[in-house]
Amino acid sequence: MAASISRPSRDFTVAVFVVHNNQVLLHRHHRLNRWLPPGGHIEAGELPDDAAVREVWEETGVRVTLSGPSPVDVEIPGQPRQLTRPAGVQLTDIAPNHQHIDLVYFATGLPTDPREDVGWFGLVDLPPLELTEEVAAWCAAAVTTMVPISSTEAEP
Repeated sequence: MAASISRPSRDFTVAVFVVHNNQVLLHRHHRLNRWLPPGGHIEAGELPDDAAVREVWEETGVRVTLSGPSPVDVEIPGQPRQLTRPAGVQLTDIAPNHQHIDLVYFATGLPTDPREDVGWFGLVDLPPLELTEEVAAWCAAAVTTMVPISSTEAEP
């Protein structure tokens, strides 16, 4: 009899790199004690797009617009709804036998009232934050990919 192979438990999560004026929005994660993009678990029954927008709002107070092309431009009632295509999808080992499937999004947003442990950072501001190589690479990709929105464009 073949030995049973244990499969890790997996949760779907989102991470959102929000860009404004060539700066990326990060928050200091209290439990991990490190600077990260806003993000978290996709709740049961929640769409990934909605989870991404919700997590940014909850963690930073910033309203965002997700960015991501769809190869199909069909928005007709009765046809499938096109969701935002993530900039990337990655698998992260969180604990022994537990992983996160992380949908990584790029977004635009406007600064709002300052919050403790939330900030906008240019690429030159990142080294003192001691980001992981992966987070620093995503920050750079987001800033160089996104066309910044101007401060005059108000979000609802």
